[in-house]
Amino acid sequence: MTEVLASFGQRVRKRLGIRLGRLSQFAPQPLARYQQVRVGHTVLPDLPDSGLPTPSVSGHDWPSFIIVTPSYNQAQFIGRTIASVLNQNYPRLEYIVQDGQSNDGTQAVLDGLSGQGVTVRIEADAGQADAINRGFMGTEGEIMAYLNSDDLLLPGTLEMVAHYFDNHPEVDAIYGDRLIIDETDSVIGHWRLPYHDGWAMRTVYYVPQETLFWRRRAWKKVDESFNSDLHFAMDWDFLLRLQQKGMQIRHVPRFLGAFRVHAAQKTIANIAHGRQEMQYLRHRHSSLSCLFIAQFRHVWLLVRHVWQEMSDPL
Repeated sequence: MTEVLASFGQRVRKRLGIRLGRLSQFAPQPLARYQQVRVGHTVLPDLPDSGLPTPSVSGHDWPSFIIVTPSYNQAQFIGRTIASVLNQNYPRLEYIVQDGQSNDGTQAVLDGLSGQGVTVRIEADAGQADAINRGFMGTEGEIMAYLNSDDLLLPGTLEMVAHYFDNHPEVDAIYGDRLIIDETDSVIGHWRLPYHDGWAMRTVYYVPQETLFWRRRAWKKVDESFNSDLHFAMDWDFLLRLQQKGMQIRHVPRFLGAFRVHAAQKTIANIAHGRQEMQYLRHRHSSLSCLFIAQFRHVWLLVRHVWQEMSDPL
């Protein structure tokens, strides 16, 4: 019954033009097609998609980044993930791969990257959230993020994020828009969000994790940890906790990362468990009256999303 309802929901979303929540949307397209800046209707080549001006942060003002990649048995993709981070050529970047003792050939990939700008830690962990927490231990970067071992950062992302935080000191966390890619790095969909709605986020989670960045001060507000009891929705819980602490969260209208869809990924393999965690978070962080309001805000967000897709198609 769950599979039937999910299939029906996907058909409804497709009919209404709702891309959010849909992973496969069209025939594979070259990733390079989306690596461009769009300012109004003007297209400039060779940069990620954006409605924002090109970043320019002076050399002595670069904020430092710490990015952690939790890793387990993704030998097929992790090399591309690491390359997408190192190829940012960002001057103040600490990058840690926290591997949970993979046994699929990941070790050989990581050995080949030793001394090339990435620190590899291999140790047993209690799951993804625990691996992320372990990766961040002992680090000092001002801007923080984690990138799963099958996803990608798009070119220019770190410079753009640095620029945004530099110009918006009041903002504690940001996220952007998502490309969806297949096993060969071809684009099969995208999510563009119209804005951040804290109310809607109480009942549904559309934030593309691979585009999420936050300040060190926000990390300290939530006890410097993701909830290691969660194995699917730890990033949603993290943002809800930030929101409860009064942290400012913003959406940036730019493609910052790519989420990979493949048969072995955790998102697909554990979807039933994921739904249980999401239901738990809805009731943990909101009362029934709040959830009622949140549902209306969710509908309005989808209306704005569809209008955006119709008025500004890619």
